Amino acid sequence: MFTERMEKLVALLEKSGLDGLVLNPGPCMVYLTGLHFHLMERPVVLLIEKKGSSVIVLPELERGKLTEGHARISAFSYGDDPATWSAAFMSAGKKIGLNQGRFGVEPTRLRFLELAFLKEALPGVDFVDGSAALEALRVRKDAGELEKMRRAALIAQEAMLHTLRSLQEGMTEKEIANELFINMLRAGSDVELPFPPIVAAGENSANPHAVPTDQVLKAGDLLLIDWGAGYEGYFSDITRTFTLGEVDQELIRIGEVVLEANRVGREAGKPGLDAGTVDRAARSVIDSAGYGKAFIHRTGHGLGMEAHEQPYIFSENDMLLVPGMTFTVEPGIYLEGKGGVRIEDDVVVTPDGLESLTDMPREVLPLENFMA
Repeated sequence: MFTERMEKLVALLEKSGLDGLVLNPGPCMVYLTGLHFHLMERPVVLLIEKKGSSVIVLPELERGKLTEGHARISAFSYGDDPATWSAAFMSAGKKIGLNQGRFGVEPTRLRFLELAFLKEALPGVDFVDGSAALEALRVRKDAGELEKMRRAALIAQEAMLHTLRSLQEGMTEKEIANELFINMLRAGSDVELPFPPIVAAGENSANPHAVPTDQVLKAGDLLLIDWGAGYEGYFSDITRTFTLGEVDQELIRIGEVVLEANRVGREAGKPGLDAGTVDRAARSVIDSAGYGKAFIHRTGHGLGMEAHEQPYIFSENDMLLVPGMTFTVEPGIYLEGKGGVRIEDDVVVTPDGLESLTDMPREVLPLENFMA
């Protein structure tokens, strides 16, 4: 599997006019090598030359992660003294053997720390944005990846149903978020989640990226929960909104509008159409209902080994949809001082359209329907 992925990368580098690629720890490194590291004060850098040879610079304490399966990667390690780090990079640069050319980097991941060492080790090399090659590498999921994403969705939904049964009026947003986190682990989620759960009660639900607080859940509130699980490195990302007791009729109304926008968005995409089609379709429903100014974010984003990746679902995006792409459809309406509704599903592009990986009821339902 990793050999096939590396061959695909080499072809993309050639197409992009790049002589090589620089990777920090993260999804692309895992995708290509299976190696798991994390960003820390000690640099870890993988350099891949377009002919397929690779070198990695890493701390001595991490060297044990390299196995016979990574025999094609030449390793250059260093100790705890930062004065020795430069020598490891210089040795890696000599192994690569390039005095000029263009190496692509991940612009949202490469730090000044690593860049300074790379420029010293490869003074004739230009380090440029390698996004085009990297995005094309992972944007289409194969059957194995999709199965992991389906499992991540099932885990998240199972955890939510368990959480809803335990909710009570007077619980805080933090308490609900903690309960959901524990239930996801019990249901089989990876420890690493796509993001900490968003739990927003009452007027806080009008903030799309609210952080759970000590605000308590009370009668008359909307409760918006945005959460996701991980399974073998792949993520789900779901949002559902609930009511507790008698809720303002306008909040009920926006729930109906968002539900329809979600349905229309999920039915709008298919191969050959641009990603913006999905956004425009969902947005038209909300615009027609008179709430266009209250839909303050894009309709969705790509999903996979990262919570946010290509394709991004905004009106102007002309990237063509192809089978295997996975993304969210998550329209929302947010009324400041009152509350907000978002309904989010994970979908995959199939030859015929969009298939939803998530199937938990989408309607804005009373919490009383779930509480024990």
